[in-house]
Amino acid sequence: MTTLLDWMNSAALPDLFGAPVSWIEVIGFVTGAACVYGVAKQKLWNWPVGILNNVAFILLFLGAGLYGETLLQVIFAAVAVYGWINWMRGNANTEAKNDLPIRNATAKESFVGIGATIAGTAAVALILTHGTDSQVPWPDAFVLTASLLATYGQAKKIFQHWYVWILIDVVSIPLYFSRGLTLTGVLYVGFLALCVYGLIDWKRTRTAETTAALTTITAGA
Repeated sequence: MTTLLDWMNSAALPDLFGAPVSWIEVIGFVTGAACVYGVAKQKLWNWPVGILNNVAFILLFLGAGLYGETLLQVIFAAVAVYGWINWMRGNANTEAKNDLPIRNATAKESFVGIGATIAGTAAVALILTHGTDSQVPWPDAFVLTASLLATYGQAKKIFQHWYVWILIDVVSIPLYFSRGLTLTGVLYVGFLALCVYGLIDWKRTRTAETTAALTTITAGA
C-alpha cells in the first residue's frame, strides 16, 4: 500500500508551468474530465467514474492542505452512490443513457439551496480558520458547500445545477493554481468549458422533451 501511495505522489511530469505534476493529479484529471462529460451526455457511467475521481482527489487535496476539499470528496462519494441509484431508477434506455426527466428547481429548493450555501460557507470557513492550518478557508469552504448543492441538483437532474458548477469552477481555478495544483487548475478550466457545454446540451434536451410532450398532447386531443 505504501509503495502504491509513493508512486501516486511521485512526479508524472517534472514541470508544468513551473510546478511538478503527480500521478494522482493525472488520474484526477482524466477521471474528472470523463465524469463531467458523462454528466453532460446523461450517461449512467459518470457516477462510478466520479467515485474513482473522488478517491484520487481525496489523496491529492489532503496532501495540499485543502481540508475542506478533502472532506468534500468523501461526501461526494457518498452522494454519488445516491445519484447513481436515483438515475438507475429513472433509466429505461438500453444504451445506458439516463431517462430521468430534466426539471427546474422549485422556489423552495432555490431558497433553501442559496441559504444553506451561505450558512454552510460561513460555518465551514470558521472551522477551517480556527481548527486547521488552511491558508484559503473562505474559497475552500465555498467550494465545499456549493458543490454539495450542485451534486444534489445533478442527482435530481435539476437544470440550474449547471449554473452552480460554473460558479464553483470560477472560484476553483485560481484556488488550485495558488496551491500549486497546476494540472488540477487546468482541469477546472476544462470543467468550466464542459459545464457550459452541459448547460447547452441539457437545455437542448429539455426543449426537445417539452416539444415531444406537447406534440403527444396535441395528437391525443
